[in-house]
Amino acid sequence: MIEFNNVSKTYEDTGVRALSDVSFSIDKGEFVFLVGPSGAGKSTLSKLIIKEETPDTGDIRVNTFVLNSLPKKEIPYLRRSVGMMFQDFRLLPNKTVYENVAFAMQVIGASRGEIRRNVPNVLALVGLSHKARMKPGQLSGGEQQRVSLARALVNKPPVIIADEPTANLDPETSDQIMQLLDEVNKRGTTMIVITHVKNYVDTMHKRVLEFRDGVLIRDEKEGAYGYDI
Repeated sequence: MIEFNNVSKTYEDTGVRALSDVSFSIDKGEFVFLVGPSGAGKSTLSKLIIKEETPDTGDIRVNTFVLNSLPKKEIPYLRRSVGMMFQDFRLLPNKTVYENVAFAMQVIGASRGEIRRNVPNVLALVGLSHKARMKPGQLSGGEQQRVSLARALVNKPPVIIADEPTANLDPETSDQIMQLLDEVNKRGTTMIVITHVKNYVDTMHKRVLEFRDGVLIRDEKEGAYGYDI
């Protein structure tokens, strides 16, 4: 599903070595937490997976794509296979909830019939059917994050990357978001969650990849958070 082989990445403008000789693989249907202090390399890893960045050395495979030799014209197809949830939501403020989710289908050329079928289904899954005609500014932070999840899900990608999905949310709403991610994973979607929230990592007993200074220092099944905040 996802494989990194001896991957290193240095940002030339700053000289920062973001990842150093990183190797791991994630199988279909796994739920994996990426943990580590700020600047450990977690965000760079997610950017490499969707080819927003290119490694200096090493090989990366995502689903059926070999990223090192992936032609530029194939990058949109790679990104369709990886749903992204962002901590700042990145919703279109002038579009309704329905339109925000539908837009993710429109950009890949989905038919109107497919959109009419899929968007209501995914809004029901995240509990937002009754908010379909509202705009992001009318929603709470937790509701906006649910829209972000619906948008990531609507094209039925085999992988979802959630970057700090509970950032700036209250504890109850955060719990609901994590329960949704767990439910989506149990339906077969591979889930990669970048987080600093120790409680979820400690209680959910998922696989943990811990990074420090660009190095993968721990890969543990049913792991805990591991480092001091």
